[in-house]
Amino acid sequence: MAITASMVKELRESTGAGMMDAKKALQETDGDMQAAQDWLRTKGLAKAAKKSGRTAAEGLVGVAVEGGRGVAVEVNSETDFVAKNAEFQQMVTGIATTALAVSDLEALKAAELNGKPVETVLTDAIAKIGENMTLRRVAAVEGESVAAYVHNAAAEGLGKIGVLVALKGADNGIGKQIAMHVAATSPASLSEADLDPALVEREKSVLTEQARESGKPEQVIEKMIEGRMKKFFEEVTLLGQKFVINPDLTVAEAAKEAGVEVTGFVRMAVGEGIEKQEEDFAAEVAKTLKG
Repeated sequence: MAITASMVKELRESTGAGMMDAKKALQETDGDMQAAQDWLRTKGLAKAAKKSGRTAAEGLVGVAVEGGRGVAVEVNSETDFVAKNAEFQQMVTGIATTALAVSDLEALKAAELNGKPVETVLTDAIAKIGENMTLRRVAAVEGESVAAYVHNAAAEGLGKIGVLVALKGADNGIGKQIAMHVAATSPASLSEADLDPALVEREKSVLTEQARESGKPEQVIEKMIEGRMKKFFEEVTLLGQKFVINPDLTVAEAAKEAGVEVTGFVRMAVGEGIEKQEEDFAAEVAKTLKG
């Protein structure tokens, strides 16, 4: 029997299974919708889909570097306990390595890992481990050399914060130092030119109002705003920040002394921007008892 897109869509909506899993289930059952649902249940895939609504804000960031390219991926789980699971860690490492050859998140989900699409590997892990997991994002940098650093490392290349720094020139150790700096300071951008214009305008507006409240002449106010904006750029841009290892130098100056130029960076922290659901213990128990 020919499997149509509408059949796959119907099965996905009724079970929450992934597109490829739904299609395979229909193929295996000759298009019988009920049998396909049962097939997914026996494989644990429908069960895994039911967990997809639960908040996954823990997990790990995995980094991988090959030649002049570095990638970081965030794979989330519901609990930190799962992030310490050896199988979960092995999966994140595999996903990070796979990401070296792709351009974006959707391509990564479709890329093959151990003979299966990454998305399927993740679904299988959900069914086996029993927690919702998500492959949330991937980011990459490229340069003549790339340095990586993970903070709160759980294993090689895995941690709660992952940083990549791209350099022009041969890295003599300064790359990892700058990556550690990025982990600590979380700069908003590489340089003033890369800053979000909306962020710059908002900061300038606030500083302008503050300066006008001083009641000083307009020309003095303009100088005040100029000086405060310069300080703002120094605080939020990587190249303008004081280097944590040697505060007498900016990051740009430290890189120059080491014979390199910083051309890009990525800082990825587990769960940033995810709104976590908080429940007290009594509510959690009551919820469990209700099934």
